[in-house]
Amino acid sequence: MFEPNMLLAAMNNADSNNHNYNHEDNNNEGFLRDDEFDSANTKSGSENQEGGSGNDQDPLHPNKKKRYHRHTQLQIQEMEAFFKECPHPDDTQRKQLSRELGLEPLQVKFWFQNKRTQMKNHHERHENSHLRAENEKLRNDNLRYREALANASCPNCGGPTAIGEMSFDEHQLRLENARLREEIDRISAIAAKYVGKPVSNYPLMSPPPLPPRPLELGMGNLGGEAYGNNPTDLLKSITTPTEADKPVIIDLAVAAMEELMRMAQVDDSLWKSLVFDDEEYARTFPRGIGPRPAGFRSEASRETAVVIMNHVNIVEILMDVNQWSTIFAGMVSRAMTLAVLSTGVAGNFNGALQVMTAEFQVPSPLVPTRETYFARYCKQQGDGSWAVVDISLDSLQPNPPARCRRRASGCLIQEMPNGYSKVTWVEHVEVDDRGVHSLYKHMVSTGHAFGAKRWVAILDRQCERLASVMATNISSGEVGVITNQEGRRSMLKLAERMVISFCAGVSASTAHTWTTLSGTGAEDVRVMTRKSVDDPGRPPGIVLSAATSFWIPVPPKRVFDFLRDENSRNEWDILSNGGVVQEMAHIANGRDTGNCVSLLRVNSANSSQSNMLILQESCTDPTASFVIYAPVDIVAMNIVLNGGDPDYVALLPSGFAILPDGNANGGGDGGSLLTVAFQILVDSVPTAKLSLGSVATVNNLIACTVERIKASMSCETA
Repeated sequence: MFEPNMLLAAMNNADSNNHNYNHEDNNNEGFLRDDEFDSANTKSGSENQEGGSGNDQDPLHPNKKKRYHRHTQLQIQEMEAFFKECPHPDDTQRKQLSRELGLEPLQVKFWFQNKRTQMKNHHERHENSHLRAENEKLRNDNLRYREALANASCPNCGGPTAIGEMSFDEHQLRLENARLREEIDRISAIAAKYVGKPVSNYPLMSPPPLPPRPLELGMGNLGGEAYGNNPTDLLKSITTPTEADKPVIIDLAVAAMEELMRMAQVDDSLWKSLVFDDEEYARTFPRGIGPRPAGFRSEASRETAVVIMNHVNIVEILMDVNQWSTIFAGMVSRAMTLAVLSTGVAGNFNGALQVMTAEFQVPSPLVPTRETYFARYCKQQGDGSWAVVDISLDSLQPNPPARCRRRASGCLIQEMPNGYSKVTWVEHVEVDDRGVHSLYKHMVSTGHAFGAKRWVAILDRQCERLASVMATNISSGEVGVITNQEGRRSMLKLAERMVISFCAGVSASTAHTWTTLSGTGAEDVRVMTRKSVDDPGRPPGIVLSAATSFWIPVPPKRVFDFLRDENSRNEWDILSNGGVVQEMAHIANGRDTGNCVSLLRVNSANSSQSNMLILQESCTDPTASFVIYAPVDIVAMNIVLNGGDPDYVALLPSGFAILPDGNANGGGDGGSLLTVAFQILVDSVPTAKLSLGSVATVNNLIACTVERIKASMSCETA
């Protein structure tokens, strides 16, 4: 499937030649996190719940009983022994244990999560008992001191002692009491900032980082820098906050939360312009991050939407860097958590405070990413209402590397009936975007690229996708070779990895080194290479990535419909070699009929490609559309369709990102900014040298594809 010569053969041959979204099948179980046991379930480590996880009750089936599986004593003993050696087993270790013990990998995963929770609770109980004992000791000492002072007498004369006279030991104990009291008061004051009232035994600073809690369709570990999972090189000059920085971060976070709440609820008249009055803003919010730097411009926007996800689950996604970067893969190229200053209280994220770095992207190599160093703070605002805010911490770094500062940005999340949530998103940044290519300047400057509308649109579409993933039956509109729920979920998981890989590899991230090819016509083609070694998710060898972006005077919806339609694929797809493309499987995953995952078969006259399969996901929202595809091995896809693990299917995704040019006005649709990207295995030997012929071949592939698309679309507009 990934033979290097296939592309050359296809090039030579080329030169010679509604499915509605089903709401009835969705329930809130689809949005419960995999490790609900870690934070809420207090059952024994020898029990695993079937179906969803956690204590959350399904609002659509309130009387639905949960079922538990009791492990055998032998299974428990084996897992207990393994836990002593390794309390955090990885996927491979969990699979090995499940095979040895006759359990499902999820059962092993949940058991270890439960066990860690038990150990954590045991440790906390021990600490609390110790603190109570110390408290009681201090109380008894105080009573003893008072009694001793009241009854004290002079040893010489038998009369009362003079005021202030006490033993050295008693004096030292009193000083220690005063110091401890001041420490408790200080901790309570900081805790009050988080939750509005003092709390005892509040986990103040630097607790152990939370274990990653990926979505059920989370990506796990993707090898290779192009996929954004090597975050250690992100903003290398940024260091973790020091103890002296922490009070400053806390003050900034509290002020940012107040600012976010006011901006989210302020009258709409103030949001008619994307640019704030700096002087008025400074008077209204004096506790911010200081004046705007020279050369930076302000960009602010607000958007509100109702999404099909429980408010608590949205909070958990935003506070877990793995889930957040997976859900917003089209917007977040890389992200990592540098420090966790607070994990929250009462078993949830109320009061959680993290220090993070991230790169925000546009799916094009022509728009530099926005690198930011910021604190993320979460606070419950009332019953069923939460807020999550980001605030830049550039002032804490001696040489701020970022060209982007996030003023109070984030969202207010309010609970609604039937598992829905109302999300009000505020995005307020100051950026130096002089490095943006002229093709994208208008789109970026008008807020279409990074504004609140983009964030909300991605969240809304991903909520629909997750609802579809967790649907309990196969819709009658889903056709083809998918016959069971396990196969459906495996295919969706494989498509998710394909989309994330494409998005991470097409942007101008600082982790990428793009080279511009000259003499390629009107559009610049950017190329880069990387080696793929020991990565089951990609074929081994030298991978050449190439991308270009151009403007086309056609509305985004028409471009999207043209590129995703299998009947028009042979008009632009050189690798299909003019063959008939047949849809073998179809999974709808959103309200729009364009949101779907398909398995395509190319029936080509060329015998070497007669049975080529293509996995394709098309997705669209008002701010962006994608058509992403990858050739897949027939044997591997048969395993996936039968419910097998899709992580070992090798993929090299290619495709299109379609963005509105930002010129739609007066009821018109405007034009489209189209990015075309390919990943090609040019040599199956990782140590091989890249040949100029391979670069020229990929360059010709992109140029030919662009010309075919332009010609086809011009015929439609004629």
